[in-house]
Amino acid sequence: MSDAIDRFLEAARVLDHPVEVCRFPEGTKTAGDAARAIGCDVAQIVKSLVFVADGEPVLALTSGANRVDTRRLAELAGAGTARRANAEEARSATGFAVGGTPPFGHPSRLRTFLDRDLLAHEDVWAAAGTPDSVFRTSPSELQRSADAQVVELKESGHPSDG
Repeated sequence: MSDAIDRFLEAARVLDHPVEVCRFPEGTKTAGDAARAIGCDVAQIVKSLVFVADGEPVLALTSGANRVDTRRLAELAGAGTARRANAEEARSATGFAVGGTPPFGHPSRLRTFLDRDLLAHEDVWAAAGTPDSVFRTSPSELQRSADAQVVELKESGHPSDG
């Protein structure tokens, strides 16, 4: 296991969130890649996306089938604007590389929003610290462990696979 996966597993242990990490050598960097590797619907993939809202990092846990409405995210965060964090900002905020960012286990707690559409699934899959590792969980357990606020995040009419 990698250092990033070990850090994620330790965070899961502390949060009393049992996880089993699955690794896919072909990679799970995008939602489409992850869904193909796992054999699930892209809507069951949790994208852990870092945004910057008025200079502060926030985390959006969104369905792999959706794109985040940045205006809505800014409103939810009480900010004037929100934009996708660049790779350096995302790594600085979470301690993990883009494509492998887990929904929890970051150096400091980020304000986290959970896409309401994820609640429609019995199981969802999220990154476990590296671009080739994932774990399965329930939406309710994900919400609890990430201390996330359930909200409507999706951009209308623009489905995306990653």
